[in-house]
Formats: sequence, C-alpha cells, structure tokens
Amino acid sequence: MGSGSTGLQDKPRGAVRRQVEQTMREIAKFGAVGGAGLLVNLLVFNLVRNVTGLQVVRASVIATVVAIVFNYIGFRYFTYRDRDKNGRTREVGLFLLFSAAGLLIENGVLYAATYGFGWDTPLQSNIFKFLGIGIGTLFRFWSYRSWVFRTMPAGEAVAGAESILVQAEKDQRINR
Repeated sequence: MGSGSTGLQDKPRGAVRRQVEQTMREIAKFGAVGGAGLLVNLLVFNLVRNVTGLQVVRASVIATVVAIVFNYIGFRYFTYRDRDKNGRTREVGLFLLFSAAGLLIENGVLYAATYGFGWDTPLQSNIFKFLGIGIGTLFRFWSYRSWVFRTMPAGEAVAGAESILVQAEKDQRINR
C-alpha cells in the first residue's frame, strides 16, 4: 500500500471498478447478440418486402418477430447465461412482453415515417427501420436487464456453485 493508502479505501474503488467492468462486458455481449439480431432483422425485412410485396410495416413486423426469437436464444445462452434460470416460464413471458413493447417502438417509428410523412422508398424505409431498432434497443436493454434476465441472488449463486463442487468431488471418487 502506498502513500498513506489504507486497504479500506481501496476496496470500494475495486468493487466499483469490477462492477463497471462487468457492466461493460454485459453491454458488449448484448451488443454482439443485438448486432447479429439487427442483421437478421434487416435481412428478413428486405427479403420479405422484396419477395412478397407486403406493405412495409407488415414486412417489418415479421422481421422483428424473427429477430426476437433469434435474440432470445442469444441472450439466454450467451449474454445472460450466468443469470438466474429458475422460472423459465416467467422469463419467456416477460421477454415476450418487453419484446412486444420494443416491436411497437421500432415499428411505430417506421409507421410514422411511412404513413405520416410519406417516406417510403427502400432507402428511407431502411433508415427509419434502423432508427426504430436503435430506440427499441435502448428500451430492450433496460427491460431485459432489469426484469427478464435478473441477477441470481448471491445466496443462490453460492449454493449453486457449492453443489457443482460437491458433484465434481463425487464424480472424482467414482472414477478412481
């Protein structure tokens, strides 16, 4: 410890730093899944729009639903794989609820641009689809993190880790 520093003063800063680093990793993982979901969303949107001739917002809703399924798998098994897995029915229900709200935000922006302002060229549709996805993503990040993929309570995390260690010890004894 240098220049008058006590261990007590260093611990809170270390805890804050760990929390910031953990949040940054979470944002990076969320961004990786979200970025892949964005590509899925835009690819399906343009494919459906060009192949089927559906109206812009209908094609967008279909693309958003496909991206929601893609994103759930990515969030559950990559971004938030260490989060509480109890209550999967509740988790899926909340995910769908908040995803539906994000769908309304995302497609509301596209709807307003298309039908409110008449901006419906393919380029304009993609710009406003992208803008809607961005606004919806901010809402989704907050809601998924806060309500859907909740942090496991510390006691449950410790108990879960201990049960894994106990099982590993049993497995080692059996394999000897």
